[in-house]
Amino acid sequence: MLWPPVTPCHAHVVSCCPPYRLLLTVFLLLITHHSLLITAHAQSATATLNGTVEDQTGAVIPGVGITIQNSATSFERQVTSNGSGSFAIPLLPPGTYTVTARRDGFTPVEIGNVVLNVGDQKALQIQLKAGSVSETVQVTNDASLIDESPAVGTVVDRQFVENLPLNGRSFQALIALTPGVVQTKASGGNPGQFSVNGQRADANYFTVDGVSANIGHSTFNGAIGSSGGSVPGLTAVGGTNNLISIDALQEFKIQTSTYSPEFGRSPGGQISHALDANDWFANSRGLKRPPLRQNNFGGVFGGPILLPRFGEGGRQPGYNGRNRTFFFFSYEGQRVWQPVVAISSVPSRISRQNALPQVKPFFDAFPLPTGPDLASGLAEFAASFSNSSTLNATSIRVDHTVCGKMTFFGRYNHAPSDFISRRTTVLSNLNPARFKTDTATVGSILTLSPRVSNDFRANWSRNVLQSAFTLDSFGGAVAPAESMLFPRYASPEDSQFQFSLGAIALVQGAVSKHVQRQINIVDGFSVLAGSHQLKFGIDYRRLSPIYNPNRHSINYFADSIAAAAQGRSGFTLLTFADGPFYPVFFNFSAYAQDTWKVNPRLTLSYGLRWELSPAPKEASGRDAYTVVGFDNPATMTLAPQGTPLYATTYKNFAPRLGIVYKLFERQGWDTVLRGGFGIFYDLGNGDAGGGFGGYPFSARTTLLNTSIQISPPM
Repeated sequence: MLWPPVTPCHAHVVSCCPPYRLLLTVFLLLITHHSLLITAHAQSATATLNGTVEDQTGAVIPGVGITIQNSATSFERQVTSNGSGSFAIPLLPPGTYTVTARRDGFTPVEIGNVVLNVGDQKALQIQLKAGSVSETVQVTNDASLIDESPAVGTVVDRQFVENLPLNGRSFQALIALTPGVVQTKASGGNPGQFSVNGQRADANYFTVDGVSANIGHSTFNGAIGSSGGSVPGLTAVGGTNNLISIDALQEFKIQTSTYSPEFGRSPGGQISHALDANDWFANSRGLKRPPLRQNNFGGVFGGPILLPRFGEGGRQPGYNGRNRTFFFFSYEGQRVWQPVVAISSVPSRISRQNALPQVKPFFDAFPLPTGPDLASGLAEFAASFSNSSTLNATSIRVDHTVCGKMTFFGRYNHAPSDFISRRTTVLSNLNPARFKTDTATVGSILTLSPRVSNDFRANWSRNVLQSAFTLDSFGGAVAPAESMLFPRYASPEDSQFQFSLGAIALVQGAVSKHVQRQINIVDGFSVLAGSHQLKFGIDYRRLSPIYNPNRHSINYFADSIAAAAQGRSGFTLLTFADGPFYPVFFNFSAYAQDTWKVNPRLTLSYGLRWELSPAPKEASGRDAYTVVGFDNPATMTLAPQGTPLYATTYKNFAPRLGIVYKLFERQGWDTVLRGGFGIFYDLGNGDAGGGFGGYPFSARTTLLNTSIQISPPM
């Protein structure tokens, strides 16, 4: 049973900020459940509340004290309305707030249920009536506030997630609910996921707590380009549970159009069929339906940190973190057995009998036929089985208010996952995969004055991916000894063997052994000046993957079953690699923007973003080669090693303009028009990273019409 969720908190305001408390805070930094954002660009993890204060006649009221307090954590901020009666409160953590407005000569107003989501820029109209300050008018804000951001997006909050059953307890299914989103399937080194407004599936940008979660890597050996920061860090089965547990999720937002400068990144043949059925015997062959089991367990636990002190006289009052220091712990365990009923093609018994001794072990590695013979020396094999997966995701976060002007948070997440599946073309081939995600994020919001504030985030992430193919005795198969498949200097841990009979192929050995590492630093500085909200920020990201290709690979491709039975391969592909390699990708962005409240109906957001993405380097000095002279194939040649894969562009300036106009302001008839213009730059990391998968890091030789050997000498 899951424990009741407790929202992690920013603590109540206190009056001082001594240095030792700042040092103490460093030891309290661990990790968050707040919000997961999925956008086509970078993303802010906070919200902004704008507003105007008027009297009963509609005249603006300057000098009104505005206090906003988080209903769950007691975190609060205070500002004063300016000469035009307007106010703005940036860098607010997502949540539900109570807003109070006070000024001498007017009855105070308290507005509850003000909901702010991630990335919001909402407006609130406050009306004060002349009267006694000893009375308070309480208003319940049941209506949604108007979002004055030019961005188009969809928010999925905690209540929606809790009330909707999610397959696998991963929120990808919710992403498809967003207008403009189309799901895509995996291909090559791209894990797929979804396309936003026709963009490539690898153009999406995931963030957690305001820092990048694009720390994934393809399990395809050779797909080094996927390590350039275009793939989100997912579980072994492609879920998002490792990034953040559903029980630890407050909300997430999918932005499909953004105009603020703040946002800126088979062959065919015999295919196994999964059969639909409605009883225990799932098909005409009477195969038992394997069990479908999905076990989820875990929970969340949080609250203030209370530390007793022991001394003379026994237990004494110690540190009391109520309204100041809070923790939040989340664990999710998952065990799934997914049933599969499949039909595949295998060498027929006659083909096995006709095979020469040198290749018969390879034929015997396929399951024995259970059905009739097919054309070209094949026969039918049908079976049922279950693929299994596991997940253990743990995270802990600490929030601490150092003083009234400074809050800190720290979060750590550890999420290993495993998936063991059978290849649908060769059912005696297992594909075990293990992913392990570790992330650590710290952040601080510093309010220098009611008009000046700063939001800082830093992240370290490490994502380890291991995948392989193994052979077992499923369906009467006999796995050949490893010495039959690999030369003396190679092993299944660092090499791969493949024996292909047209559309079916045996594979033994490693697929991928890669590590992704990230450092991400994000900072935003906000200044309020009259009706203008200025923001300046930077985003630095360094990716340093470790790429471990197979040292040796041998792939036999027979022209037919008959040719393979006689020990002949139409062509044989030999690949050798000298790893590991250490590519380094570097990205930097800076922006300046202004959100101008021109009048109560019109809001403009404009500014400039600068992107810098130089060509990747190799940490040990073994840089990828590039080619020069593309314009003339006769003179095209390799450039000297060390030559950048492409010239760094320092002129990637991206101007942005967003417009929000309220057509109607009458309650229940609120209509808003949004539009904008912008230039956006994509990363070249994927294509550039592919350079580390070729010469001089690996060599490939193709041999035609060769013999298939047991225990190959090289």
